[in-house]
Amino acid sequence: MNNVLTLREFETIICNPEYKASDKYKYLPQKQFEELSDFVKDFTSDDSNVNALEFMKIGYKKGVRDTITISNYVGLIELPSGFQIEILPKIDFDAEDTGNSRSKSVFLKMLRSLKDFEGKSFTEASLKSEHMNLYDVFISMYIKEVQVLVKHGLRSAYNLKEENCNFFKGKLNVKKQLNLNSIHKERFYVEYDEFSVNRAENRLIKSTLLKLQKLTHNEENKRSIRTLLQSFELVEASSNFEKDFSKVKIDRNSKDYALLMVWSKIFLSNKSFSTFSGSTSSKALLFPMEKVFEAYVAKYISQIFGENDWNVSTQDVGYYLFDKPRQFSLRPDIVIRKEGITIIMDTKWKQLYPSLKNNGISQADMYQMYAYSKKYLSESSSEPEVWLLYPKNQESDQILTTEYISNDGVCVHIFFVDVDNITDSIEGLLSKIMMNPNSGREIITNEIKNIRN
Repeated sequence: MNNVLTLREFETIICNPEYKASDKYKYLPQKQFEELSDFVKDFTSDDSNVNALEFMKIGYKKGVRDTITISNYVGLIELPSGFQIEILPKIDFDAEDTGNSRSKSVFLKMLRSLKDFEGKSFTEASLKSEHMNLYDVFISMYIKEVQVLVKHGLRSAYNLKEENCNFFKGKLNVKKQLNLNSIHKERFYVEYDEFSVNRAENRLIKSTLLKLQKLTHNEENKRSIRTLLQSFELVEASSNFEKDFSKVKIDRNSKDYALLMVWSKIFLSNKSFSTFSGSTSSKALLFPMEKVFEAYVAKYISQIFGENDWNVSTQDVGYYLFDKPRQFSLRPDIVIRKEGITIIMDTKWKQLYPSLKNNGISQADMYQMYAYSKKYLSESSSEPEVWLLYPKNQESDQILTTEYISNDGVCVHIFFVDVDNITDSIEGLLSKIMMNPNSGREIITNEIKNIRN
């Protein structure tokens, strides 16, 4: 039996063997289905605002029976039996592509916008991710980062050593000398500093490599780890992770270790490979696509708009919905400013379709955009533009209403971001703004003037 089930967001998992060959559902054997159900029902999260049932819905369909549907979170769940569930984002491509390797490639590209994926090796284009599940992809990324470190050379440090010697060096430990050498006067219990590669950072990396050697299912990863461990022969495995992590000091001389320490902590933590965990032995590393999409779009807007002399601010702060008392902070995802023009943008990882009411746009999101427009009015020479950015899908071009205009000058624009061609897409957004930075407002202004006349 294949020990990995790969699916995309919003696909439904079933355990009824009658539907095993169905294209509409993803089949899990009863045992693994029950393990996944237990994970959904009994879990903890590092984010207190996350409710498992919001993104992993347990349901029932007549005939099909029990179902589980996963949405808005992408990554990997490993069940107690060792069975792995790999969840990829729902991405529509220009050409029909039903394979998962392209979705995985785009997802990894999006992940590289997050802080914990900023290392050179984590952005390596040659990573052969199509032949690995996500678990092994992350292990491979870690291996490549260690390979860069080894190539540059492991850093050494002075480590305090204690030893009962036949000769004197360093400093005498009087207490232990009296306890251990009261009879053996020829010995000296001493403390001294030794300059070696056996420093805390290297011990943690060695421990991580030893653990990953057991976890990985990929033969290339296993070979690479065996080769790397030869470079750590003079390094002891960490015997106390918490103590060694407390000794880690990242400065200009140890910057090569910064990203490795973040990922060593992930791999070596008690939760193992986990952002979510429960009282069962299930493990998971799940990424909220709302945040991944936001970081991905913000990264390219910062680059492309910044090159055109726009000032770009992410997670902008300073305004509140109410001033007396000063409460309910407004924090749009992206604010760009230039020569008295202010443009506010929010990203939404949600699929819009013309068949849905209001195309699927949330009324709460529109209220939020309206509030942004009014609160940022004081800093702009004209009514601020507001944009809602959604991922592009195969039906985006059929959505005709992309501007919503109120009779008091607020205009909310809709734009669809092509995550597969992100550079071209954000350049297209810039062109729309540059060509008509006050799009929609002239129309409503003229209409208001006609009504008043």
